[in-house]
Amino acid sequence: MPDTLNQVAADRFTPIDDASHRTFAEQGYLLVRNALDEPARARIEAAVDRVYESEGRAGRLGENGAMHVLGATFRDDAFTELLDLPTTFPHLWGHLGWNIYVHHSHIDVNPPALERPSPKWTWHQDGYRQNADLEMEPRPMFSIKVAYVLSDLADEGRGGTLVLPGSQRSNTLERTEPGPDGVYPRPPGTVEITANPGDAFIFDRRLWHSRSANQSTITRKMVFLCYTYRWIRWRDDIAIDRHSAWWRSLSPLRRQLLGDGDEAASHFGFTLESGVWDDDIPLRAELKQRGLLDRSRHYLR
Repeated sequence: MPDTLNQVAADRFTPIDDASHRTFAEQGYLLVRNALDEPARARIEAAVDRVYESEGRAGRLGENGAMHVLGATFRDDAFTELLDLPTTFPHLWGHLGWNIYVHHSHIDVNPPALERPSPKWTWHQDGYRQNADLEMEPRPMFSIKVAYVLSDLADEGRGGTLVLPGSQRSNTLERTEPGPDGVYPRPPGTVEITANPGDAFIFDRRLWHSRSANQSTITRKMVFLCYTYRWIRWRDDIAIDRHSAWWRSLSPLRRQLLGDGDEAASHFGFTLESGVWDDDIPLRAELKQRGLLDRSRHYLR
């Protein structure tokens, strides 16, 4: 067992290969096959089902029984294993660096559509005012989302995410003209991400993307975690009980990824006392110990 735990820890800090780094940089997204093995996938799906049942009892499900719940990482203990999952975590620190946390997470459950949804334009970039307050072309990436696929989305038409590869380099997307039925055609070059249960995909927040209608007989279940810099505010309304047994049971790294910090300056990566990089930030400490800090990449220095 100790060897297994050591290997898991090592996998968490195995740098991503050049091909994966290049694919993500060029396309704005990357599919990670078998991110969750079947036992882990089943645990996460069971947690999603518990949240779904709770929301249903509270009368908070949407049209057709759909669910979109924020603050996923705080809704069930099972979701904490996604924070630093060895198959996906290297892509987060590999592209964003060590001063990161999960500021936004959500669970999506979309049963089969009973009827075709009303036509509307749903293409967007994530980030809200980040896409309006900065006059730059392109704007900074700022965050990366990881989407964990729990259902069989191997075929199109099951509510898969639509993406426009390479569009993260453009601040705007020209809207297509609706047809006679009012439906907006997909922008040229659109890809519908198809994935098997247990797969995951990561994407640059600037990538133009859209949901698609679930016109199958399968309920689409997914969990999304969005990683950003610790100097960016929370997107979700959450309350952390730092005296709870659950919080105390978490590793320092997971507490960092859930927003912890010793002082305000820590969120900017330095200490007030020294004025230099804070080597006590758990992810920085891990990367430094393993010789993975890299001055040639500004976010890993």
